[in-house]
Amino acid sequence: MKEIRKVLPSAHYIYYSDNAYCPYGEKSAEFIQERARAITRLLLDKGADVIVVACNTATGAAIATLRAEFDVPFVGMEPAVKPAALGTRSGVIGVLATAGTLKASKYLNTKGRFQDNVRIEEHVGEGFVQLVERGELDGPEAERVVRASLQPMLDAGADTIVLGCTHYPFLLPVIERIAGPGVRVIDPAPAVARQVLHILQDRQIPCHPDSGQCHPEHSEGSLTLLASGDPTTLHALAARISCEQ
Repeated sequence: MKEIRKVLPSAHYIYYSDNAYCPYGEKSAEFIQERARAITRLLLDKGADVIVVACNTATGAAIATLRAEFDVPFVGMEPAVKPAALGTRSGVIGVLATAGTLKASKYLNTKGRFQDNVRIEEHVGEGFVQLVERGELDGPEAERVVRASLQPMLDAGADTIVLGCTHYPFLLPVIERIAGPGVRVIDPAPAVARQVLHILQDRQIPCHPDSGQCHPEHSEGSLTLLASGDPTTLHALAARISCEQ
């Protein structure tokens, strides 16, 4: 959301946090597909023209189903293995993701294209999602949790770390501090933002319904926040993003 709003500040956004059922990482594909269908119907009822599946696990489990069942463009998430593989100096890259993402065929297919040329160290970000959902983005506990998953990849020689979950960038300051200045950390969100802009312009969908145009520099827009559970942390994180714009 933060990255998309940088390139499309004029758009009207509806953000749905499925925090009552979070995290998705250990849920079944069938469960995630049902949640994705329900959320898609809600967003379409509210007028969505493009839907970003802002979750790597949900993308892997459900985006093919959503594209087959709904007549609206979907943008999904995928761990940025390609730029990591092309940019590594040590020949070792680390992928931090949920268990669901690491098992998904979408990720495994991408991994298969590059694993002959680079060594890919994978690790589930144990406890990362829970930290973010609690709004605990720094401090001793956040550092302990992040280090437990990150250190094995660093010890294996990874000089590039891919963030394979959309919760993880909230912990970026901690991740970068532990990784050190010689390690590149890749967040796929900017690429997703560019894809959303491309779809809107390619399909001539107005970014700002009131103006009927798609000019990224237009300064007006709106954000509606919805949640399946307690919205307190969602509103706190959204306020932090707004302050950082």
